[in-house]
Amino acid sequence: MSAQALAVQDQRTIGAPVVSLAMPRVRREAGRLKDLPVDGAKQVLLAAPRGYCAGVDRAVVAVEKALDRYGAPVYVRKQIVHNVHVVRTLEKMGAIFVEEVDEVPPGANVVFSAHGVSPAVVSAAEDRGLHAIDATCPLVTKVHREAVRFAKQDMEILLIGHTGHEEVEGTSGEAPEHITIVNSPDDVDDLEVKDPERLVWLSQTTLSVDETMETVRRLRERFPKLQDPPSDDICYATQNRQVAIKKIAPDADLVLVVGSSNSSNSVRLVEVALEYGAKAAYRVDFSSEVKQEWLDGVRTIGVTSGASVPEVLVQELLDDLADAGYADVRATVTAEEDLVFSLPKELRQDASGKKDARALGGRIR
Repeated sequence: MSAQALAVQDQRTIGAPVVSLAMPRVRREAGRLKDLPVDGAKQVLLAAPRGYCAGVDRAVVAVEKALDRYGAPVYVRKQIVHNVHVVRTLEKMGAIFVEEVDEVPPGANVVFSAHGVSPAVVSAAEDRGLHAIDATCPLVTKVHREAVRFAKQDMEILLIGHTGHEEVEGTSGEAPEHITIVNSPDDVDDLEVKDPERLVWLSQTTLSVDETMETVRRLRERFPKLQDPPSDDICYATQNRQVAIKKIAPDADLVLVVGSSNSSNSVRLVEVALEYGAKAAYRVDFSSEVKQEWLDGVRTIGVTSGASVPEVLVQELLDDLADAGYADVRATVTAEEDLVFSLPKELRQDASGKKDARALGGRIR
């Protein structure tokens, strides 16, 4: 399919995977947003790809299947993915979210989130006799393995990412004595390293591509011998969603990003939209958070969602925008995504030992 804008008023799910999780929708307050006149025709530019990525799909289905297989409760260390809606939905199904494994009763079932964990967390779970199911995104696992490999080579690793983010904590825990976190390009000037001849960079998978490469550029200016990882660490889904919003932003009076405040990739989408020409951009967890004044004088609205956002939330936003006169929805398609990941090995069979039909990925097709 070409990247040109296509009219899809009746095909709003284009570019968004159909997945199993579907929280009963809160009754929508029709007409909450008013259809006020503006100069010219109103329209929505709908980004594709958007929403769930393969790693999020895998992690959410892992919790669902663990509940089916073992019954409630199933404990989850941290939020399985960074989305309020998803967490609330799984809680209603019987999942219990905890901060650390010492909150989980000995011998219970626990799922590690898509963001990954350090070896210390794995050891702590083993010490409590927990049945652990690792739902770490395979792309995050790749970064962990790179960290271990470079540490064995006695390289100093500059990890570009946000201090305190679960993914960064997990990766750092693989080789804490070898890893220094670089939060932004502005950190580079004050950075101290042991040996500028033996440096390599890695990155958190959900960052802004542009900011990450700016950090790398500035690092290389200071440390010309800095080595690159064997492949780009930024997640394909993060990149694809940023590319799509970059294409939409110059034509948008307003960009609305559906996603939670602790979702790095959702927050980055707002920043990218503004950087690439959107006149205004906001992040919302739910359509009910959209304010009428945001629509004043707005003809064209760009809509996208972060990689941990189920499509039902985008549909609710489109319904509300249609009430406000933005019923002409055109998809801007910049990539096709068909990647799927196998579920954790403990969940690829049902209780009887029969291979589960959803063992690969988890999408309902």
